[in-house]
Amino acid sequence: MWSNNILETIGNTPMVKLNKITKDIKATVLAKIETTNPGNSIKDRMALKMIEDAERDGRLKPGGTIIEGTSGNTGMGLAIAAVIKGYKCIFTSTDKQSKEKFDALRAFGAEVIVCPTNVDPEDPRSYYSVSSRLEREVPNSWKPNQYDNLSNSQAHYEQTGPEIWEQTEGKITHLVVGVGTGGTISGTARFLKEKNPNIQVLGIDTYGSVFKKYKETGEFDKNEIYPYITEGIGEDFLPQNVDFSLIDHFEKVTDKDAALMTRQIAMQEGIFAGNSTGSAVAGTLQMKDRFKEGDVVVIIFPDHGTRYLGKMYNEDWLRERGFLKDDKLTARDIIRKKDNPEIVTIDSEKTVLEAINVIKSLNISQIPVTQKGMVIGKVTESDILDALLENPSLKSQPVQTITTTPFPFVDLNTSIDKISTLINKENIAVLVEDERGRIEIITQFDIINAISL
Repeated sequence: MWSNNILETIGNTPMVKLNKITKDIKATVLAKIETTNPGNSIKDRMALKMIEDAERDGRLKPGGTIIEGTSGNTGMGLAIAAVIKGYKCIFTSTDKQSKEKFDALRAFGAEVIVCPTNVDPEDPRSYYSVSSRLEREVPNSWKPNQYDNLSNSQAHYEQTGPEIWEQTEGKITHLVVGVGTGGTISGTARFLKEKNPNIQVLGIDTYGSVFKKYKETGEFDKNEIYPYITEGIGEDFLPQNVDFSLIDHFEKVTDKDAALMTRQIAMQEGIFAGNSTGSAVAGTLQMKDRFKEGDVVVIIFPDHGTRYLGKMYNEDWLRERGFLKDDKLTARDIIRKKDNPEIVTIDSEKTVLEAINVIKSLNISQIPVTQKGMVIGKVTESDILDALLENPSLKSQPVQTITTTPFPFVDLNTSIDKISTLINKENIAVLVEDERGRIEIITQFDIINAISL
């Protein structure tokens, strides 16, 4: 039997036992795999519910525009529903979200406006404020407001909770969920606790978010708020969908542990999941002493790994943040192995003839060009030759007249693989700033030299 449209495929997601990654936990640990939803995330459930409730009470009218602040997944759910139902979409998001998420939203015809992360929610530049302003300005528009719209948690009360209860045959003892808008954990918890009040509901939070301290002290502490990398969980305000009375404990997980665990899930369980899943599994392992033989722990896996290919699944991205250390050579190693690490530069006001003399005397093939100590470009042997063949009188002109685009800059943790891909006919070297703030140059010869030593 077929579905009449893609929206009818939302829900009824599979549950899978975890084996290797949870081997140190005495309980049975199950993953609720939400990536099988059409938008590859659990947010499809509440996106459709919010739209249908708004249609029912007249807040969303035919031909309207849906405007929402989203980290990506809710936007995807809204965009898919909008395609089927004939609405336009404008989404605001933060610059910490992965590019893949924005590309996916645009694939469904949505407009995406990227806003700064490190501003207060009340700041007019925040993605909350921008979406609210657009709702006022765009005719026939509706803002779902997933944070405070209780249709969000209601979707999980009606769908996710009953599915988990049925799939575990009522044996679930612990529910582990990353907390962002709060809809998933609160709606699911409300249903499950009505069935069995003894079920423990464990929320996963991140450092830089206010949830854990607020739960434990009742204090909203702005000193708890600072930028973090983990996507999809944590907040710097209190969404109405977070029902703290239903959450028994919050466990904080670091950005590093979340990112590395995201990768481990794929490598050990064969499940290609997103960043908040990494947080949830890492948090579950941190809480292993809470679980005993015979317990049934359900972890919600909210979204798919394809949204994080440029981040958690990118080794250079991890190295740049100090999350990943392995045996591969990095820019730091290459510089240490250089015979002469001191970089030679030439000021932009020096003449082309002086540049020629430097190249000849030092037997080098390129020189970074500086202006007031800052690298602004480069000159190479071929640049000089091409320029003089065209106009021999350029010898007396400032070198800046033939300066070309500067070499790319890389981080000290950039891998040798990434550096090799950056060095080509157009860029015969890369630049890197060392621990003391000095600029160093890495050429193809330096890479060969580092490998052979």
